[in-house]
Amino acid sequence: MKVKTILVSQPEPKIENSPYFDLSEKQKVKIDFRPFIHVEGVPSKEIRQQKIDLTNYTAIILTSRNAVDHFFRVAEEMRFKVPDSMKYFCQSEAVAFYLQKYVVYRKRKIYVGKRNFIDLSPLIKKYKGETFLLPTTDKLKPSVPETLNGLGVNWKEAVFYKTVISDLSDLENVTYDILVFFSPSGIDSLFKNFPKFKQNNTRIAVFGNTTIKAVEAKGLRVDIAAPTPETPSMTMALQKYIDKANKGK
Repeated sequence: MKVKTILVSQPEPKIENSPYFDLSEKQKVKIDFRPFIHVEGVPSKEIRQQKIDLTNYTAIILTSRNAVDHFFRVAEEMRFKVPDSMKYFCQSEAVAFYLQKYVVYRKRKIYVGKRNFIDLSPLIKKYKGETFLLPTTDKLKPSVPETLNGLGVNWKEAVFYKTVISDLSDLENVTYDILVFFSPSGIDSLFKNFPKFKQNNTRIAVFGNTTIKAVEAKGLRVDIAAPTPETPSMTMALQKYIDKANKGK
């Protein structure tokens, strides 16, 4: 079956040269964006109930831009002036770059991993005398605390923000040829909003092994999977599938 419409379960890209826009134009397909989940900050009162006193920490571990936003939000709510001596350990260059929204980059002690959390390990181990705070989501990957415990450092996890299912009721009578998912939370949202969802002719595209497992656990069929050596990005996987499905259009 040919592909004419795609729903991506994420916010619309803010950059003009997004590969999704190129894909839409090249293949003449309609691509809509809709976050199936969103993030909500945990009030500072609840963070205090987690026995968190920001003055006790000398280093912050930041795994995402959400972690950056919510750390500084909570600091402001608690009227905590983040000292210039605070060390920041960022999971990736993208997170470190985003940190510039809140601090003067060249005047701070910022340590950057390559991409995965495990890449930060040597840097954290090098500064094991610090007291680390990990401001995180309620959906933290188990590998993160496992890695930190393995390093033998003094650290504490605190939930600063939560992943919440979005209301998709307005999509009840709308159908798409392809639904695109990037996390198990997106699948949870699909069934929370539409408990009687039936896949039928809808193709499902997924990114990552944990998302594939979540789709299959619901008895659904994975039609498009990324990343693979041939298609390392979702847009490349969609491109390859549409090329084949729309042949002879």
